[in-house]
Amino acid sequence: MGIIELILLAVGLSMDAFAVSICKGLETRKISLKESLLCGVWFGGFQGLMSLIGYLLGSNFEKIINKIAPWLAFILLAIIGTNMLREAFSGEEEETKPGFDIKTMFMMAVATSIDALAVGITFVAVPVKILDTAVLINTIFGCALICLVTFVFSAIGVRIGNVFGARYKSGADAAGGFVLLFIGLKILLEHFGVTEFMNDGDVLFGLLIPFIGTILGAAFVFVIGNEMKDGIKLLLSGMAGGIMVACSMWALLYPVVSKGRIMIAAAGFLVGVGFQYLLDKAIPHTHVFVEAEEGPTSKLGFSGKVVLAEIIHHVPEGVAVGAVYAGFLNNSGDVTLTVALALTIGIALQNIPEAAFVSSPIRKRGEEKGKSFLLGVISGVVEPILGIAIIIVVNAFPTILQHVMAFAGGAMTFLVIEDTIPGMITKRHSDKGTLSFMIFFTIMMVITFVSRG
Repeated sequence: MGIIELILLAVGLSMDAFAVSICKGLETRKISLKESLLCGVWFGGFQGLMSLIGYLLGSNFEKIINKIAPWLAFILLAIIGTNMLREAFSGEEEETKPGFDIKTMFMMAVATSIDALAVGITFVAVPVKILDTAVLINTIFGCALICLVTFVFSAIGVRIGNVFGARYKSGADAAGGFVLLFIGLKILLEHFGVTEFMNDGDVLFGLLIPFIGTILGAAFVFVIGNEMKDGIKLLLSGMAGGIMVACSMWALLYPVVSKGRIMIAAAGFLVGVGFQYLLDKAIPHTHVFVEAEEGPTSKLGFSGKVVLAEIIHHVPEGVAVGAVYAGFLNNSGDVTLTVALALTIGIALQNIPEAAFVSSPIRKRGEEKGKSFLLGVISGVVEPILGIAIIIVVNAFPTILQHVMAFAGGAMTFLVIEDTIPGMITKRHSDKGTLSFMIFFTIMMVITFVSRG
């Protein structure tokens, strides 16, 4: 193994530690340079140490390590992530502690360095060859390089998280907690071979892109005050609607129709419409900007019903993102990686106004900003979860891919007509929403077809 391969390996190994470092920064109000470096030392030190331990243990203990390690990583990350979610939902302002105590950092460092054990074992079969010296010295050099790379990424990550989390505490805690649970689930799924077909876990992290859009949209509550202006509301509604219809038509339905599967496209489209209609009638929710309530009678408060309305929106979006990635992974000719990324980014962009339409009205009703932001963030959690589920199901039953794509197209189109377009109609009959719809529909259409090359 040469220097280039080793650097790439070190960067790949450091990504879990980088993500967890960001989460650590999110939950800590003030971080000094010393604490940033300390975080880097914990994560980097354990990555290097675990790699060396894996090498020294060698192949004799490979089976035991591979069985126990993923479960240990999942349990530790689940404990830490759940605790962050508990703090976010409690709504209590706790006295801020440094948050870098030995117990917490040890658990995080062990959880994020589990993969390094397996990497150390591979050094037995594929020795590190960089220095003109003994194999053990080369291996120690390789472990030291892994340590250094992880140290740098972790120290930077905790600062990035702190800049964001210091201002948006409760929502940041929730986002960080969900990310940690997601990483733990990823490790466990890889252990069971569920994601083996992906070559690596990068696609799973790609499914988090729409969730990032949700976080950004929820953060609007800190910028636009207690009430969103009608002009901004119309522009954002048009943007969301245009992107969703374009994704439905060109990224989901077109690949099915272009292969002559007209009846599959029609049937899947109508089933998607029917499914979304049933969700709309079965779940109590509030369409805030048209001041309409739907679903059965419920004692759930205004905030809860607004969040449920947005979760209903995110269900077909999660199915859509999972379907296009499944199409790429199953070598469907019309669904390339660039098409999957284009749809994912498009969904992320329209998630920005959707999340803003949760946090802003809740804030207007008197809820404090942090709680409003938190509820906006929570509304988007269903997307990556559904994305993973769809990829797994389609991988097991590849023949259903076109049905799932048409289904998502129908459900998303129903949402736009049933909710987004009515929200674009005002007493003044402004055309801002309509023009925004048309512009973003065109942009998304062009991006989708250019992505196909």
